[in-house]
Amino acid sequence: MTVAPAATLFQQALGAAFYTLPEAVRRLHAVRGTTRYAGIASVERGRNPLARLCARIAGLPKAMRDVPLAVEFTADAKRETWCRDFAGTRMQTRLGCKGGLLRERLGPLQFRYHLHPGNPALWWQVAGVRLFGLLPLPAGWFDGVRCREREHDGRYEFLVEARLPLVGLVVRYEGWLAPA
Repeated sequence: MTVAPAATLFQQALGAAFYTLPEAVRRLHAVRGTTRYAGIASVERGRNPLARLCARIAGLPKAMRDVPLAVEFTADAKRETWCRDFAGTRMQTRLGCKGGLLRERLGPLQFRYHLHPGNPALWWQVAGVRLFGLLPLPAGWFDGVRCREREHDGRYEFLVEARLPLVGLVVRYEGWLAPA
């Protein structure tokens, strides 16, 4: 008797809608074990002193344009670790899934996201944020945090942007990835 592999985090969070995602997005989020992707990314950082402080606390990459990006995904049925390398600047997040929400740990922040598949993209919407996993922060503060994943010319593309009230732009990074 063959045992089917456990669902990935994104399969758990999206259910049957996972299979409506564009092929490149679905392939990236079906990773089990360890897989490397590589591509190109650009990062813009906010200039406000509070934005710079927020970016530093979260461990976000510095501003750079059209630089090599490598991402190592390590995944099992309960968690994923994404180790990004933006031309030598590293950023790591850990993901999990609970109650149908994707959870991402970034520095001292834990984000909870609703995932919205909409052809031809997957959108992440902040449902809640906790500081150090304990202290809830007002979700409205994070209405300006968005993530879009899509397929373009057969490649996986991403756009991540974080804007906060009174702070403005914290970070915006975008680019593409393909299996390395």
